[in-house]
Amino acid sequence: MSLIELRGVTKTFRSTSEEVTPISHLDFDIEQGEFVCLMGPSGSGKTTLLHMLAGIDRPTEGTVKVGGELVSAMSPSHLARWRTRAVGYVFQQYNLIPVLTAYENVEVPLLLLGLSRDEREAKIGTALAAVDLTDRMHHLPRQMSGGQQQRVAIARAIVADPLVVFADEPTGNLDRTAATMTLELLRRLVDEFGKTLVMVTHDPQAATVADRIVHLDKGQIVAEASHA
Repeated sequence: MSLIELRGVTKTFRSTSEEVTPISHLDFDIEQGEFVCLMGPSGSGKTTLLHMLAGIDRPTEGTVKVGGELVSAMSPSHLARWRTRAVGYVFQQYNLIPVLTAYENVEVPLLLLGLSRDEREAKIGTALAAVDLTDRMHHLPRQMSGGQQQRVAIARAIVADPLVVFADEPTGNLDRTAATMTLELLRRLVDEFGKTLVMVTHDPQAATVADRIVHLDKGQIVAEASHA
């Protein structure tokens, strides 16, 4: 059984004047420990798909299973608890809290898990070491470069040891040097830490770090390419 399974997934957004269907009758699987990149033109459905995989949004039709759990049928409260323990999310805009240090930003997901202070400290230290930012743990976001802020965001995404890490245009705001470092780090999460990772990007060069590139257009998978 695949770690992630979508069957017959359709997503329709309704407004007073029209219906938009960014994803239509999609079947899609992702294996444990796989690094998958979603690509496609604007409006192709890739971010909508990412949101449904991460439990941020629900399909209008069909089912989404992650780790054998039927995410698409969870109640809001169950879904919130599931996301806390199963999902790490990396945003293009970093989404760090400006008044918190790197350490405190990484700690935020752990505050929802009922861990002791010592347990939180150990996990935060491991996550910051994994992104090579131990020496910046007491810095505020404004005291760090964009690349360093994105590494803090990645540490925050992995600190609770989630089943899947999702990354939405993680290099979109970075220069090429910082982008390369970020992509190398994401690759390490898969190779060294065994994470399953799903990334959306417009950048063909960024996509080359993935195991599989999935091209979407008009809500359908139109091409796939695997890297040996």
